Amino acid sequence: MIIGSHVSMSSPDYVLGSIKEMLSYHANACMIYTGPPQNGRRVPIEKLKIDEAKALLKENHLSMEHVVVHAPYLINLANTLNPQTYENSIELLKNEIIRTDAIGSPYLILHPGSHVNAGSDVGIQSIIQGLNAALDDSQKCILCLETMAGKGSECGRTFEEIRQMIDGVHIKKLGVCLDTCHIHDAGYDLSDFDQILRMFDEIIGLSYLKVVHLNDSKNICGARKDRHENLGHGAIGFEKLCQIAHHPLLENIPIILETPYIEKKPPYKEEIEMLRNQQFVNIK
Repeated sequence: MIIGSHVSMSSPDYVLGSIKEMLSYHANACMIYTGPPQNGRRVPIEKLKIDEAKALLKENHLSMEHVVVHAPYLINLANTLNPQTYENSIELLKNEIIRTDAIGSPYLILHPGSHVNAGSDVGIQSIIQGLNAALDDSQKCILCLETMAGKGSECGRTFEEIRQMIDGVHIKKLGVCLDTCHIHDAGYDLSDFDQILRMFDEIIGLSYLKVVHLNDSKNICGARKDRHENLGHGAIGFEKLCQIAHHPLLENIPIILETPYIEKKPPYKEEIEMLRNQQFVNIK
């Protein structure tokens, strides 16, 4: 099982510090942001201690293949009402692709965007246009569109919407990140995950599934709210999430936890251990 969580990245160790945090959770994967997720401020690539991070991974018989990057939240390629936001989003995404390639991560995860009440079709066409402007044949990383909960005016709530985006992009450096909380909140019943994967395969294609975000949800199925919960404390439940984590079709796919901190402390070491042991422990 390739399992980890999102980890912090801050000065002075940057990516090296992220890998140290990952190892402290007994994880063999992680997800990082190349700077603050809420804004586009970024320190130069040469300061990120990438070589030191790779050396530490090698010492632990790991590599950057299991390190996933997430793009900043302020990127919104679906915004047709504010041309400046759209143009800034393209430039930010281009920069994140460069940084992801420099780090050596194979995957960059992106929230597709919100149409800001312009309508899903308009938003999706804007996303396609933006992706065609940002993606480059020379890039190494695969841009993974994340499945969304559908809160507000989010695009990417259904597999069909994700497929529509993929179909419109000329450079197929694309994949999908499947978020369990998001698809549950969007209305997909996770009690039969085999059926979910069959639907995914029929509509998108399992070859596009590159990353899984494993999160419980504070909401009932179909609530369209996107509020993550700790494993076993939400509406999805530990048993279902554990089955997903151990699903044979996901054994080569990085599974990333984004569950909430408990009393200001990360729960990831304990939650990863629970999944490995296939046994729920109440850590709250």
